[in-house]
Amino acid sequence: MLARSRRRATALLVSAAMVGSAFLLTAAAQPSDGNGWQVGQPRLTTPWTDQVSPSNALPEYPRPQLARARWQNLNGVWQFAGASAGEAPPVGEDLAESILVPYPIESALSGIERHEDHMWYRRTFEVPASWQVGDGQRLRLHFGAVDHAATVWVNGAEVAEHSGGYTAFSVDVTDALAPSGPQEIVVGVEDRTDATWQPVGKQRNVPDRGIFYTGSSGIWQTVWMEPVPDRAYVADLDTATDVDTDTLALTVDSGGNASGLTVQAVVMDGDVQVATAEGAPGRPLDVQVPDAHLWSPDDPFLYGLEVTLRDGDQEVDRVGSYVGMREIGTVRGADGRLRITLNHEVLFLMSTLDQGFWPDGIYTAPTDEALRFDVAAAKRLGFNAIRKHIKVEPARWYHHADTLGMLVWQDMPSMRTGGIPPPDAQAEFERQLHEVVDQHDSWTSVIGWIPFNEGWGEWSREATGRIADSVAVQDPTRLVNAHSGVNCCASHGDSGRGDVIDWHAYTGPADPTPDDHRVAVDGEHGGFGLEVPGHMWFEDGHGYQMAQDGDELTRLYVENQRELIPIAQQRGISGAVYTQITDIEHEVNGFLTYDRRVEKMHVDQVRAVNDAVVRNANRPAVAPTTTDPGTTVPAGVHASGEGHDQAR
Repeated sequence: MLARSRRRATALLVSAAMVGSAFLLTAAAQPSDGNGWQVGQPRLTTPWTDQVSPSNALPEYPRPQLARARWQNLNGVWQFAGASAGEAPPVGEDLAESILVPYPIESALSGIERHEDHMWYRRTFEVPASWQVGDGQRLRLHFGAVDHAATVWVNGAEVAEHSGGYTAFSVDVTDALAPSGPQEIVVGVEDRTDATWQPVGKQRNVPDRGIFYTGSSGIWQTVWMEPVPDRAYVADLDTATDVDTDTLALTVDSGGNASGLTVQAVVMDGDVQVATAEGAPGRPLDVQVPDAHLWSPDDPFLYGLEVTLRDGDQEVDRVGSYVGMREIGTVRGADGRLRITLNHEVLFLMSTLDQGFWPDGIYTAPTDEALRFDVAAAKRLGFNAIRKHIKVEPARWYHHADTLGMLVWQDMPSMRTGGIPPPDAQAEFERQLHEVVDQHDSWTSVIGWIPFNEGWGEWSREATGRIADSVAVQDPTRLVNAHSGVNCCASHGDSGRGDVIDWHAYTGPADPTPDDHRVAVDGEHGGFGLEVPGHMWFEDGHGYQMAQDGDELTRLYVENQRELIPIAQQRGISGAVYTQITDIEHEVNGFLTYDRRVEKMHVDQVRAVNDAVVRNANRPAVAPTTTDPGTTVPAGVHASGEGHDQAR
């Protein structure tokens, strides 16, 4: 058995409002805030488009896994200008345009609605006097994500550089602050998208009316700041849950000088304290959680976790967090084949593909309610898992998955397709992959990593195997799917590494079989399409097989999903991924239209067949066949060609 229950966390349980089930069809508002910003003209609006304003640009606390009481959101209207390579930062200079942060510049919500390879952002802020920065406190500036390479200046002093459009970064800016009054931030960004080998996922400078979409450049996640104690502060929490012994292993990493300080950890069930432990910063603490309540999609229970740094009886720093007690692993079933387990019980992972694009915000959901909506929609449709496809989301998306109870396969955003990346791009891809894993290995919902998809950006079979091994070493608590769609497209073939054999087939489903050390999954299938006039990005759209109306679309889906049951029983697959949760640009194969206003299938029938698959997939069947998984491309698999989609 492969038991994977160790997890890393820095967390606070933050409740979110439930998403309403009905929305009024409204046109996008056209407000101006007096600072020059005005929303653009999206081709489609969502039910949340007109809720966005300079005073309401993603105001929620952005880091729900390590929360402090004092913080300030820096989203809102910033100054903006396009730039050229090599320009000096515009310190102290007004910029000509206004942008609403954190929406990418190509989006209507940003107010810019165009791409720039190079760009400047500028704003001023004031540090609350009550924070006492410079008098026992220091100021940290945080960026959720900036695509792709960012340099930050505060009051003309360069304070940070970061490369990678999918990971967060922060910096102590205390020494750059003026004694009082307005403080200036300037951010320079370079994002050439698919003109380089940087990881881009599905972004393209020129969308192709196929499977590649509009790019998202610049600041696209929340910018914020917080004070931390000058002496020492909680920087990170590393937790490991053992569901067999009801043990939480916790290591508190600190910033500053924590010498002589003590860590106190308290595990909470609501308002009830269930366990405590004390120890030293940087050293493991074992916390016994009696009769641990396990997390699962059916029961997504999360323990609260309060962590303090103390100097004797004096509190130095306090953060709130949470932890979900769960295991992910594999076990041999009655037929001798490896299958995926959750909390030591075999569970078929019924997933939908979720690419996280929005017609008004592109990479950035218009509101937190909208961000939660897609996860809740997948849950309502009867899925217990999501494949987060070639994109990494803001922290709050994973928090919603944790609280709603959705398992998550996490892709690494790929480099562009076509050709072999040069050695420096290969090294940078690996660096960013490991940074993504490091920053997302705390989420209870995330149960597996997918470094490569269909050979996009892959340079050799041997490298793929080595990278899968390195991810497994970095995070031994989750499954590693070395190569989703290894049978397909630009794949260099099966490295034999990782924990998963993954095939794609459209319309499928795919039917790989486990080997002696890897489970098998259908990594993509389905993709039935339906055009819904008035709710499409273009005047027309495509799917892998088109339907004439919602009744036919539902019938095609139900028949296709039913095929998973004998495949699971006879071939031994442990999960499947249906494409996809929403339409995106020219792709009209979603359960929902791109604007999230129309449900295209009959939800009750979708949920019923999904429930039937999960319930029956692991029941005994006829003796297994002995087909070699191989790496050949069966008919109907996903096409790899840049600029078009050759799927049937």
